[in-house]
Amino acid sequence: MEQKKILILGASGFLGNAIYKELCNYYDTYGTYFSARRSFEANQQFLSYNIEEDDVFEILEKVRPQIIVSALRGNFAAQIQAHQHITEYLQRNECTLYFLSSANVFDAYTKYPSYEYDKTLSESVYGRLKIKIENMLLRLPVEKMGILRLPMVFGNSSPRIKEIKRCIWDNEPVEVFPNLILNVTHDDKLTQQIHYLINRNKKGIYHLGSYDLVHHEDFIKEVVNRIGNFNPIYKRVFTTNEERYLAVLPKDNKLPKNLQVAYQEIVDHHIR
Repeated sequence: MEQKKILILGASGFLGNAIYKELCNYYDTYGTYFSARRSFEANQQFLSYNIEEDDVFEILEKVRPQIIVSALRGNFAAQIQAHQHITEYLQRNECTLYFLSSANVFDAYTKYPSYEYDKTLSESVYGRLKIKIENMLLRLPVEKMGILRLPMVFGNSSPRIKEIKRCIWDNEPVEVFPNLILNVTHDDKLTQQIHYLINRNKKGIYHLGSYDLVHHEDFIKEVVNRIGNFNPIYKRVFTTNEERYLAVLPKDNKLPKNLQVAYQEIVDHHIR
């Protein structure tokens, strides 16, 4: 049976690269890179792509993927234009897009966690960017797209863990948000979930975070304890006086038990 051809846009970034490593042994997987590293330049499966200068059409025409995973970062206007071109490609070709979105599409709602079919509303520029791209995709036939909303992602090579470690080594305060209630995930579990969705041809909206919630401050302190025996300074940041939620929980589109994750598992098994 012919392997599915997959293109990961943003495959040199933290998440894009984790997804590439998960899928490349199972599918004919290609990726784009922006930050030139020899390992990418030497890999025939990787193509150079500058979101601000290059047209994504050229990459799509060259690779002709059946599945696109968008983990793009960078200039917001360029991201919107790239996704407009991707949706045009999807309309004309047998192809599905999985778009990495964010819990921030709900950051204007603070009283409750958010579920797949809740109305999106954001106060942040980042959240509004993700909503704009989501709305573009929601106009497509449902079999053409998967919107994958992610909470904060941790993992040893994640920018968040690297930043916490840097603060500890440099004796700088580690920022925590005592009033923020969220769910979390890590790169290993997330890539397994994405692999499952692709393998089973799942479409629609998925919330890919831990099934339980935790206060940001408690979670970060557990992470720090896991990293080692440190007593860092914590800078407690209060954005509001009330507790606020930034959590994406599944209600309609739940994954199998073995692909669900609790926040404690992320601390215990994926931070060191």
